[in-house]
Amino acid sequence: MEQFDVVIAGGGMVGAAAALGMARQGRKVAVIEGEKPEAYHESQPMDLRVSAISAQSVKLLERLKAWDHIRAMRLCPFRRLETWEHPECRTRFSATDLGLPELGFMVENRLIQLGLWQAFEEQPNLTLICPARLENFQAMEDGYEIELDNGQRLKSRWLVGADGANSRVRQLAKIGITAWDYRQHCLLISVETELPQQEITWQQFTPKGPRSFLPMPGHQGSLVWYDHPARIKQLIAMPNPQLAQEVAKNFPAELGQITVQNKGCFPLTRRHAQTYFQNGIVLLGDAAHTINPLAGQGVNLGFKDVDVLLDEMANGGDFWFETCVLQRYERRRRPDNLIMQTGMDVFYKAFSNDLLPFAVLRNVGLKLADHTGPIKHRVLKYALGL
Repeated sequence: MEQFDVVIAGGGMVGAAAALGMARQGRKVAVIEGEKPEAYHESQPMDLRVSAISAQSVKLLERLKAWDHIRAMRLCPFRRLETWEHPECRTRFSATDLGLPELGFMVENRLIQLGLWQAFEEQPNLTLICPARLENFQAMEDGYEIELDNGQRLKSRWLVGADGANSRVRQLAKIGITAWDYRQHCLLISVETELPQQEITWQQFTPKGPRSFLPMPGHQGSLVWYDHPARIKQLIAMPNPQLAQEVAKNFPAELGQITVQNKGCFPLTRRHAQTYFQNGIVLLGDAAHTINPLAGQGVNLGFKDVDVLLDEMANGGDFWFETCVLQRYERRRRPDNLIMQTGMDVFYKAFSNDLLPFAVLRNVGLKLADHTGPIKHRVLKYALGL
């Protein structure tokens, strides 16, 4: 039975980043993942799952020596962001206002994961076990004995759950969550655009839910359509040409003509673990918290978790595994995650109300927000992690 310092369940974006960071600190790390990301070819169509990677996340990926691998594939910088309900009442953000080359990058989730996995090869103390999934674990005097579904058994000081919103690690550890359903679904649509690649991402609010555009390389883009579950079910059942007609009716003119290439959907839910750790079990990313995807902050919050945990482990030195390290990790991350969750909920609910007084107030608010100068810049810097 092989002994590790840390076993990480989940080799997605957040789990892979944690594994790479811990290995670079000299820990002996194993990553358990059920399926390898598909290899990259530039002729491949865009994936549905796309993330808006913030400046702080880019810095983490650079330190992990994964960013160059990601850049060598494909991504799209964005330099402007606009949000509005009524077209004349917009809040605009620009990289130029902050003296930055860009606000962030739109990157397919698979390519972020793939770039991190490519960096695994430079770490001899990192073991990737794939395909495999965590089956069970039991506590021992100095850690855990972990059983995989392929029959392998591992021993580890720490067990990290980076295995998503339905985390098996969290469930087996009996760590509770607070959760609720937003009673909306999200439709993702990969499109080819008539307009050339744009440097702007935008979001328009409607009483039925937001409509968003995420720029991708070339004449490509990703649309996000929030609506009631029955409406999303109706839309996803449509042939692509018919769906394109519905997009034209329901998205703003800024989009221009599009051709639908692919589509998928998922329900919107919020979860927050009642604790981020328990006796050498640690939760990261969606296993610890999920957020309304309104502002695309999900993976950035997960990368912040990784950044802080790595920092506390480094500060712990030879005693990196002690409970006080995890206590400090939770103290630093829980308030920030809660603020972001609550902020997105307030924003979401404010724009879900179609009563006229609320509509007038929020549009006036968006118009005023566009002229707040330093306050607007401070909000943007917080979102970018600057």
